[in-house]
Amino acid sequence: MLEMTREEFEELVAEALDRIPPELTRLMDNVAVFVEDEPAPDDPDLLGLYEGTPLTDRGEWYAGVLPDRITIYRGPTLRMCETREDVVAETEITVVHEIAHHFGIDDARLHELGYG
Repeated sequence: MLEMTREEFEELVAEALDRIPPELTRLMDNVAVFVEDEPAPDDPDLLGLYEGTPLTDRGEWYAGVLPDRITIYRGPTLRMCETREDVVAETEITVVHEIAHHFGIDDARLHELGYG
């Protein structure tokens, strides 16, 4: 398994977020991004997870709720990648994938776009 400190991995996630176009980040609303070491034991290969209400599903009722949560998992990413460059690329793909869920884009469409 490739070695990388949590701080280094968190920096890669921050850099991936910084590469999201400003016109999209301005539209993101009530969402927080976290880094965790491992996903739940029932899905040990999960790279990222979006939990919340996508922007496309929010209506007048949406107020006073906790932020949506995007979690990027360090362990599975490091286990599947062979080089630091692979980690950089996979982290960016995972961040974009989870942000797309925030915008209401489902897995089928993400796979079509190459963010599977």
